[in-house]
Amino acid sequence: MSNQPVHTVPLLPLRGLLVYPTMVLHLDVGRDRSVQALEQAMMDNHLIFLATQKDTNIDDPLQEDLFETGTLTKVKQMLKLPNGTIRVLVEGLERATIETVEDKEEYFLATVQTHPDEQLMSTELQALMRTLLQYFEQYIKLSKKVSAETYSTVADIEEPGRLADIVASHLPIKLKEKQEILETFDVQERLNRIIQLLNNEKQVLNLEKKIGQRVKTSMERTQKEYFLREQMKAIQQELGEKEGKTGEVEELLKRIEEAGMPENVEKTALKELNRYEKIPSSAAESVVIRNYLDWLLALPWSKATDDDLDVSHAEMILNRDHYGLEKVKERVLEYLAVQQLTKSLKGPILCLAGPPGVGKTSLARSIAESLGRNFVRISLGGVRDESEIRGHRRTYVGAMPGRIIQGMKKAGTINPVFLLDEIDKMSSDFRGDPSAALLEVLDPEQNHNFSDHYIEETYDLSNVMFIATANDLTTIPGPLRDRMEIITIAGYTEVEKTHIAMEHLLPKQIEDHGLSKSQLQVKQEAVQDTIRYYTREAGVRSLKRQLAAVCRKAAKKIVSKERKRIVVTSKNIEDFLGKKIFRYGQAETVDQVGVANGLAYTTVGGDTLQIEVSLSPGKGKLILTGKLGDVMKESAQAAFSYVRSKTNELNIETNFYEKYDIHIHVPEGAVPKDGPSAGITMATALVSALTGRPVRKEVGMTGEITLRGRVLPIGGVKEKSLGAHRAGLKTIILPQDNEKDIEDIPESVRNELTFVLASTMEDVLKVSLVGEKNES
Repeated sequence: MSNQPVHTVPLLPLRGLLVYPTMVLHLDVGRDRSVQALEQAMMDNHLIFLATQKDTNIDDPLQEDLFETGTLTKVKQMLKLPNGTIRVLVEGLERATIETVEDKEEYFLATVQTHPDEQLMSTELQALMRTLLQYFEQYIKLSKKVSAETYSTVADIEEPGRLADIVASHLPIKLKEKQEILETFDVQERLNRIIQLLNNEKQVLNLEKKIGQRVKTSMERTQKEYFLREQMKAIQQELGEKEGKTGEVEELLKRIEEAGMPENVEKTALKELNRYEKIPSSAAESVVIRNYLDWLLALPWSKATDDDLDVSHAEMILNRDHYGLEKVKERVLEYLAVQQLTKSLKGPILCLAGPPGVGKTSLARSIAESLGRNFVRISLGGVRDESEIRGHRRTYVGAMPGRIIQGMKKAGTINPVFLLDEIDKMSSDFRGDPSAALLEVLDPEQNHNFSDHYIEETYDLSNVMFIATANDLTTIPGPLRDRMEIITIAGYTEVEKTHIAMEHLLPKQIEDHGLSKSQLQVKQEAVQDTIRYYTREAGVRSLKRQLAAVCRKAAKKIVSKERKRIVVTSKNIEDFLGKKIFRYGQAETVDQVGVANGLAYTTVGGDTLQIEVSLSPGKGKLILTGKLGDVMKESAQAAFSYVRSKTNELNIETNFYEKYDIHIHVPEGAVPKDGPSAGITMATALVSALTGRPVRKEVGMTGEITLRGRVLPIGGVKEKSLGAHRAGLKTIILPQDNEKDIEDIPESVRNELTFVLASTMEDVLKVSLVGEKNES
């Protein structure tokens, strides 16, 4: 390579252009340096070196911005245009590479070494030239961008290097690939590269041709459809059908495109729309498809409300609407705080469990308001058909989506607060088990693709915040209960009820009955008396009804001009509500033998349960009355066996079971009762009857008993404690293992009760019985 000729000539950078040897080309030159280089070349020997820029955006390139390989060319002609640009005609002579570049300020002067093609001919080169010409001919036929005359000109070229360059100059390849060919000094390798490029171009052109034919066919079909549609429109207008389905279909198509459906759902909707268009309006199937499309379009697919994640604002709303219920409020605020940090937490599934009237439904509404979400409620009470949840198949007459999809339509957004009211009141029959259908709805791992039988396409429920309410958790199947976070609302204390009545219930009732605060005033002591003597409940529904009765009576007095202003106090409350219904204070006024106060947990909250034991001469027969369930009967048998085994320690006649018949009765015989927590109460009442020692009137107790006298833990401590407090009991005996549950009891109730933790029956009897054995 060192013996190749060297030339020192002006350098002209080219932008987006490349000149091969033997090529004759017109160039327009406008940059100052380039113009100076041309003028210098014209003054010297008309030779100039053309090198292409690597980046076309650079206006004033340096040596490193140019490819090292370029073309030594001869300026054949130079013409100045009116706009100051110079047009030159150049002829490529030989490939050349830059040795050095000297900056002459006005232009670059380059020392370049040329690389002429070797003029040797071999059979392999001849074969390559023939192949190249054959491929080039095929390319010209497919491309139609190169004239047939060009081929005849190229076919006469005998030098292989020149042939390669001429063919390369006619190919629509990228500048980088053209530069690579320019840098290929070996003629044989250059021919091979161009043959490969021609082969690629030929394949691309074949594909283009196929695509063109396909597009043409598609366009012809579309034009045909358009023509037929226009004809149909004209026919329908002549018949006076106001464009028939055409306008309706166009509107539906527009709504489908704007609905933001997932791709698979949109595809189904368009397919159904196509069917709808082709079916006559009189066909029954037409109505079915139209209803289906209406449901798809009515559902929210992408519209969502922005969550208000301000924790303090949410806390203010929850406190404004509800007094107490700290545990639930805390859980909602925790969810908001985590959402604020992560922005991606899926909706939680809460279950508010508690007696009627404690505000479960209204609390869910407040949660929706605090989040700034839409609220939707469905009642599941009495639902026993699986299709109520999953919908009916479209093949059935009158088919509809299930309640979940109906609720989402009503909500109008993909992230509402969705209340499933009375989830414990569902049942199942031959039509399926709706609680099993709810498993998919309430499982965060599955509900992102919930399947409704009517909609058929999957629907994403993962952004929904589900809240369920229940009175009795025992009736909810285990798998369904496992999917929910249970938050128990046990009930309200007297202090909480008074506050709720004064702040919320009473103002609302006064307003609803058309009264004003100046016409009716209910003192706080009157509200307390209403709570104590006219209601005995965990919630506030009955209290609300009693306050409504007060307002009605007051309204009658005011309308009949009997009074202008009414003040209700504890002295005149009986004038409005009648005689007192319940006794407040001690459950019993005196200590009694054989009567013990048990604590019960019912679906309407906690309550007291008196258990009576009576002895009569007989042969040891154990009689149980009071509509007791199997578990309670077994508790009575266990208590009886425990007493028989402890006759010496309890100072009881050893053979009492041979001399007496023992009758255990639980009053309110019409009410079914069951559960293990009456065990220690039955044992206490039995010991009291056999020893003659009275049971303390202010003591209530709950716990399961074993044959050896151990006291086992039970549930519903908070509810039972509130019931005991309402009944006026002062001391409560609990199993030792229930110590942890005492913290859940409201502080105002805890302070007024004495809790005794018992691990054996001896601990229970020490506290519950009075004095020694009564010999009489």
